[in-house]
Formats: sequence, structure tokens, C-alpha cells
Amino acid sequence: MMTTIEEIRSAGIAMKDILGLRGSPVGVRLLKTDAPVPGAVRAEGNRYCQALMRARHGEHVVVTGETIACPAAARAFGFKPLPEPLRTGKGLVGFGITAEEAVGAKMFEGMTVLEMGSVGQIDLFPLDLAEEIPDLVVVEDETEKLMWIALSYMHAHGGERVRGSTAVLQATCVDSTIIPYVERRLNYGLGCYGCRDATDMAAGEAVLGFPAEELPAIVAHLKHLGGRALPHSRGKHAYAALAKERKSAPGSCSEL
Repeated sequence: MMTTIEEIRSAGIAMKDILGLRGSPVGVRLLKTDAPVPGAVRAEGNRYCQALMRARHGEHVVVTGETIACPAAARAFGFKPLPEPLRTGKGLVGFGITAEEAVGAKMFEGMTVLEMGSVGQIDLFPLDLAEEIPDLVVVEDETEKLMWIALSYMHAHGGERVRGSTAVLQATCVDSTIIPYVERRLNYGLGCYGCRDATDMAAGEAVLGFPAEELPAIVAHLKHLGGRALPHSRGKHAYAALAKERKSAPGSCSEL
């Protein structure tokens, strides 16, 4: 476990540099009280995914039960009960996400959520500007970049396969924050209706999160991957050889 702020910041910088992230990895703290957090601003009227976006782009923000704008995330973090239209699935039918209320209800029944009142506020900040040790690290970017993080996590766990769990709803709050927090493991999601509508998440991007104690091993293996495997894969050498072979083949006029 990284024990100093300098180590945390250095890890955030290393992740950005090695992977070429377009934003910062985000440190997340789930705090039991709502006492003021030095240097943070309240993300008034923001959804959790929007606060995460702000932190990814350099801001230090906090989310509380009073400020959070998404009712599904408010329940997931234990701030407020789930509204009846979401609980019954009627709301998802109204959004055009599901065609049957029973399906929507089942999706919310299966969500991993925190106990009501167990969290006072959520502190989110760019990892490379950290002032505190985070509970979790959340990274949103192109799927290829997240792939290397998952590979590094797998290396740290002796080659054990990485499990992913998603309802294709609540990708940032549940898939990438609460599941990693509760189950103490990396989890990833493909994004969801809400975060893709509410943030700058691009079509080719996804999100993952992992407990902060995994950070040293992940960054150590990212540095190893950056020495050979990562640049070689991005260089597409095997594809270039295949394209060259196809181009030079007699009678071939096709392009790959």
C-alpha cells in the first residue's frame, strides 16, 4: 500500500504518462461524515458521473446527499431511497431502456448498494494532485488503455482471470466505485445510458475502478508493459506484416 501523498501523486502521473490518458485517474474517498473537505468544492446539482468527470479534468469536488442529482446513484451510495418508478422498472420503460417493467425492476434488485446512511459524502480528486490517500481509483478512458490496467491487475494476482460485473446501468457509481469498494477487487463496465448522456464519455471509452491498495502493483507492471509489450502492440507490427503480404500477393487488390 502506498503510504505517502507523494507516492500517490507519482502513481497518478505514471499512469497518465504510460497509457496516454486524456484525463487523470481519479482518487475516491467514501467519507462517513459531511465535515468540510479542505480544498474541495461541492458538486452542486451534479450526478456522481459528472463529479467524476470534473475530477478527471483536474477539479477537487465532493458529492453529498444534498447535492447529488441522480436518484439511482443517491440510493446506491445510501443517501436516499430508490424512487418508486425506478424500483418498479416503470422509469426504465419510460426512458426506452427496457421494454418490460419486470426487467427494469430485476436490474435494480441486483445492484450492489451501500447501507443507507453509511456514507456522509464522496470526495473525488485527480490522483496526480492528491492531498489524501484514496479508498479507490477510478479510470475512464479508451478501452485499449483500460485493457493494460486490467492486465497489470491480473499480473498482480498471479494470472487469475479478471471478473467484470455490470447491469449496463450505473457504470460509474456501482460498477466502478461501489463494487470495487465492497468486494475489494477491480471491476469494469462498458458505460451506461446515464453516464454517456450526462458526461463527455466518448463512444470508444469505458470505465473501471479498483481498491487503492492495488495501485503500487498495477503501476509497477504498467511500467514493465511500457518497456516492450505496450508500444509493440500499439505499433501493430503483426497487422502491418499481414497488410504488406496481402498487398504483394499476386492478383490481390483488396485492402485490409
